[in-house]
Amino acid sequence: MKMKTMMVGALVGASLLGSSLAQAAGLNGAGATFPYPIYSKWFYEYNKSNGVQINYQSIGSGGGIQQLTNGTVDFGASDAPMTDDQIAKVAGGVLHFPTVAGAVAVAYNVQGVSKLKLTPKVLVDIFEGKVTKWNDPEIAEINSSETLPDLNITVAHRSDGSGTTNIFTNYLTKVSTKWATDAGFGTSVKWPVGVGGKGNEGVAGLLSQIPGTIGYVELAYAIKNNLTYASIKNKSGEYVAPSVESTTAAAAGALRRMPDDFRMMITNAGGEKAYPICGFTWLLVPKTIKDPVVGKSLTDFLSWYLTTGESMAADLYYAPLPESLIEKVKAQIADVKF
Repeated sequence: MKMKTMMVGALVGASLLGSSLAQAAGLNGAGATFPYPIYSKWFYEYNKSNGVQINYQSIGSGGGIQQLTNGTVDFGASDAPMTDDQIAKVAGGVLHFPTVAGAVAVAYNVQGVSKLKLTPKVLVDIFEGKVTKWNDPEIAEINSSETLPDLNITVAHRSDGSGTTNIFTNYLTKVSTKWATDAGFGTSVKWPVGVGGKGNEGVAGLLSQIPGTIGYVELAYAIKNNLTYASIKNKSGEYVAPSVESTTAAAAGALRRMPDDFRMMITNAGGEKAYPICGFTWLLVPKTIKDPVVGKSLTDFLSWYLTTGESMAADLYYAPLPESLIEKVKAQIADVKF
């Protein structure tokens, strides 16, 4: 009888332990709004097929980095790679896992104007507040086929720490030495003019509501909100609109320069078909995870997105990682210790 009682007790204990591990398998993350459409799809599909709930707060790249640093989430997400100083603040360090590449669309709300073209100079002049009317000669000169109204330009930008802002302003610094000196680039900058919106959702809302507005949003948000967006003159002198194909073209040339830690910007890429305002987005994963259940759940998900999730990217207007890069990123999973 005593032996039977011990066996029952052991079985109950094992059952409770198994239940505890199952409950602990859920993951919490926070960060970039730029990849939120694809991440939402991934987390839903992964939970459906693997039974692991992944809760994600779309609060902006700056917020994701801060929460990762504070240890309040299991992983962060950012469209701006962390700096060496930021990484040093996370015990054990951080690994960058590129997930997809995306385009930052320059969207606008001007009735009757459907095929706007912008040069780098005109774009900078608008965001610096030098060009303030839609029928300004600078815009009209390169848009002779469009009827431009005598309408004030309202610039919309992000109000929160944002990787989308980092990509957009990184591009502006590459095409304008004045912008590089005056405002620079980063997840937050001192905007010369404009109104702020929180998240890609907030900027998309401003673009939808205010006639005459121009702003920058991740391509999926522009399409989802039926926003019109411009073609931008690229480094090769071609006017190119944001798309999966033009984002892929921009990312392709970057592979030869990809560093071992995967931290790099791909704005103003060369190539006739490359859209110039593109960037990678990353999951930020601690190199050392104290909870082995969390560590196992997180590394399992990393393997899943690299093998299964990438095939879902193009349908949501993101460029999937090239196969050669996927293999390198997979190898980095072994560097996560738990």
